[in-house]
Amino acid sequence: MPRASPLPWSLWGRLGVKMLVIAGVFVTTLWNLRCFLNSSSGSREDSKHTEPLVLLVWEWPSKQVPNVSGDVCHELYGITGCWLTTERQLLHQADVVVFPHARLQPGRDRLPKERPPGQNWVWVSLESPSNSRALAQWNQTFNWVMTYRQDSDIFIPYGKLVPNQSATINIPAKTNLVSWVISNYHRTQKRAEVYKNLSRYVHVNVYGKANNKPLCKDCLLPTTSKSRFYLAFENSIHRDYITEKLWRNSLLAGTVPVVLGPPRANYEQFIPADSFIHVDDFSSLEELATFLKTMNSSRYRQFFAWQRRFSVKLYTDWRERICTICTVYPHLPRGHLYPDLQSWFSS
Repeated sequence: MPRASPLPWSLWGRLGVKMLVIAGVFVTTLWNLRCFLNSSSGSREDSKHTEPLVLLVWEWPSKQVPNVSGDVCHELYGITGCWLTTERQLLHQADVVVFPHARLQPGRDRLPKERPPGQNWVWVSLESPSNSRALAQWNQTFNWVMTYRQDSDIFIPYGKLVPNQSATINIPAKTNLVSWVISNYHRTQKRAEVYKNLSRYVHVNVYGKANNKPLCKDCLLPTTSKSRFYLAFENSIHRDYITEKLWRNSLLAGTVPVVLGPPRANYEQFIPADSFIHVDDFSSLEELATFLKTMNSSRYRQFFAWQRRFSVKLYTDWRERICTICTVYPHLPRGHLYPDLQSWFSS
């Protein structure tokens, strides 16, 4: 039987090239299909990230609940992609749920009964550890903390200095030396002890409920601005606990703060060293009183040099504070729970 003649090398070559081409087309098709599927999946994820971040405030921090309908973060504060709500039925749609500590009392029965996967819970407090009760029951509950502490996941100070190019100094007219506004006076507090001893050497004009001289909201600044010095005494002494007593009652009012709170170095992280007087700067309260009473106009004016470069910004609206969560959200840690909230806050 005659043997089949072998294919010429040229034909084998053409067949080989054709097979290579077919294989290449097949591989390319598979690759393009994979890229298409990945692209589709990525598009879905990108679409999810472009949706507004939903922040559910489980219970509003203040007694008066403001209007949060519409895009308030953008309309009021220029923060985009952030949606506030107080509607609890949106729990499963919320990316973040905000829990003010003052509204968590008396216990865990105030929390949602379930926690959707991937949802982050935020513990919020502007009070100091001395005024925050029952922290131990919130272990392993919250992903993030939002406080006045600089090491918080979300830092919400009472106020701050912002750049201001006005290059002017404005010192209101003065009619008295020292003033203090106090609502809750407790003899066991250090501020009560310091005031009592300081008042032996210098007269202090005391206003507020504790002295039966309450000031209306619009009366506070005009009153404290008439004093050369203001006692910005905190109700308790903790790291970073620097409240409206400094920012509003004193700096914004245009008077020099005499502070009682964390150490001077801590204050200097927030305001210039030459903008305030610290009680601890003096060996005795008599020495402090003498310093206040004998200060000349030139030395006094130096305390206001900060006004050439800065102005005071107060944080008074809880909507603004909560909207800031959206600005730091991409950088916050995931999958973390505070194991011992009380230990962290008291540290």
